[in-house]
Amino acid sequence: MSKELEAFLEYITVIRSLSPKTVNAYRCDLNVIETTSMKPLIDLDSALIFQTLSSINNKRTLNRKLSALNSFLDFCHRHQYDSALSKFSLSKIPKALPKYVPYESIMRSLGLIDRSTWIGMRDYALIVFLYATGTRVSECLEVREEDIQEQWLRVRHGKGDKERYIPIAQEALRALRIYQEAKPFHHHSLWVNYRGEPLSRISVYKICQKYLNTSPHTLRHSYATGLILGGADLRVVQELLGHSSLLTTQIYTHVQKHNLHETVLKCHPMGKETV
Repeated sequence: MSKELEAFLEYITVIRSLSPKTVNAYRCDLNVIETTSMKPLIDLDSALIFQTLSSINNKRTLNRKLSALNSFLDFCHRHQYDSALSKFSLSKIPKALPKYVPYESIMRSLGLIDRSTWIGMRDYALIVFLYATGTRVSECLEVREEDIQEQWLRVRHGKGDKERYIPIAQEALRALRIYQEAKPFHHHSLWVNYRGEPLSRISVYKICQKYLNTSPHTLRHSYATGLILGGADLRVVQELLGHSSLLTTQIYTHVQKHNLHETVLKCHPMGKETV
């Protein structure tokens, strides 16, 4: 690994305080480019970089590596490792509309869960919790019992290490109470497996797949979509989801527009008229 790359990784770790997961992603992407080209990153020209990345067919993967490279080159320029500042344009990728599961489908699936065991109670409470709070999987798994106060959830370490509070629906609170009373283990983590150990990300994914045939992140989209369809303002949804920018939340504007269109067709006197 070149000294410039080591300096960059130290910078984003210490100065920018990026998460270990993010730093590791930068390390892997940039180290692959440097190792494959057999030259320090700072000595690579555009032709050699594109030759090194030419085998990548997935545009999202390519964009991630180019974005990491742009961050590295910007660091080198600002810290005078290199006088020139090069920037690589990213490939345009059509924005995919977020998938979501309608409320009725979620409730039907929840009704099929066998709650005669504490594991069944846990699975029911977990799915209801994810749908009722819109938390990320990582946030959900970090919840402790003391993070739930009255009707509020305290998310202590959201993305970017930000803290936020989310109101919890009564059904989710009821399911949590029943699960906590039935749970045979005492652990600081709210969600545990059959051995009393903290539940893993893959376990949460498998539970959602088992009952809903979907992912935990789709439940997050379903939470946001349900709020938008109910008339919630985008900025409120932004706050509840923990998005740092409203631009991220704007992927849900298609739901808002569709809902407005349906409302006009249904409620306006001219909505039902045909030409």
